[in-house]
Amino acid sequence: MTAETPLHQRVRVRHVQGDEYAVLLRAHELHTDQPGSDRGMSPVELFAASLATCVAHYAGGYLHRHGLPREGLTVVAEYGMAADRPARIGRMRLTVDPAQDLTPRQRQALHAVVDHCTVHNTLRQPPRIEIRVHEGQPEGVVTLPPAEPEW
Repeated sequence: MTAETPLHQRVRVRHVQGDEYAVLLRAHELHTDQPGSDRGMSPVELFAASLATCVAHYAGGYLHRHGLPREGLTVVAEYGMAADRPARIGRMRLTVDPAQDLTPRQRQALHAVVDHCTVHNTLRQPPRIEIRVHEGQPEGVVTLPPAEPEW
């Protein structure tokens, strides 16, 4: 039997209003919403942005390690929803523009690096996900589960 992966990170999400939610991590806060109210990216848009920013980070790291400028580096993520159920993204395409001419060898190496960013690796080997519904507590009392729950 394999050892469980410990849970070391925690993201907290709280309702703000309507379909708007605040995402809290360390000292950072961002808001998600649904199209219409549009007070933030939707969770699906945030997912696509997560992959795109991870690819951009890996691309920027490659350029920096090889003494190439990162200025102008862009990554565009395009996606479409699956036509069947369950609801999900069915297809994504990411385009990395290093904003400079690279040799064929450099382009190939850059592609190999960005193809293995952490978010993409996670999609290839999805984590075990457990969803628990917390039992009710008196109003104003918040009990957080332990950092390493017994699964």
